[in-house]
Amino acid sequence: MVIEELKPSKRVRDRWLAVLEDGSILRVSRNQIADFALYAGRALSDEEADRLLQAIESENFRSYALRVVTDTPKSRKMLLKLLGEKNCQPERAEEIADWLEDIGLLNDGRYAADVVELYARKGYGKRKIRDELYRRGIPRELWDEALEQIEEEDNTSAIDAFLEKKLKGSHDPKDVKRASDALARRGFSWSEISDGLRRYGMEVYD
Repeated sequence: MVIEELKPSKRVRDRWLAVLEDGSILRVSRNQIADFALYAGRALSDEEADRLLQAIESENFRSYALRVVTDTPKSRKMLLKLLGEKNCQPERAEEIADWLEDIGLLNDGRYAADVVELYARKGYGKRKIRDELYRRGIPRELWDEALEQIEEEDNTSAIDAFLEKKLKGSHDPKDVKRASDALARRGFSWSEISDGLRRYGMEVYD
């Protein structure tokens, strides 16, 4: 592999274009230029070329992972799945996840707390929130600590507000059943729903 030309990219800062003798282009970083002593006219052995290509691929995966977790928080499991879909080898994906954890951009405990806070604020019950924690690949051992931030009065307020909004004073059994079913879908237990209906003024028999 011979580098015919090495020039800075006009589109991406700190990115350089290594134009090869066959016309193909490698996008390299300043660090890779220094590490591999790249310059126009440089001939790379097959071993050097392989190592350079691996370094470029690894940096591309890192850049992708960094962009993914900074755009929208992710669990470690979600990130590993996304990297796998990009054909990143499992061992390398684990190394990238470790790196992001080390620099504080990947934290399942913090992510679990954020998910719980978000869905509790939207008025969902613990069962629905547990489903969401599972869907997002957050380890089960982190669930209880994250769910501790939901106080019983939070559930009470959420149920009361939901019933007031949906029923608007109605005591029609059909309307009440629809509202109760909707609360169940939102992750509230029957005991929580029945208590809410009693506070609303309905007679409920367990």
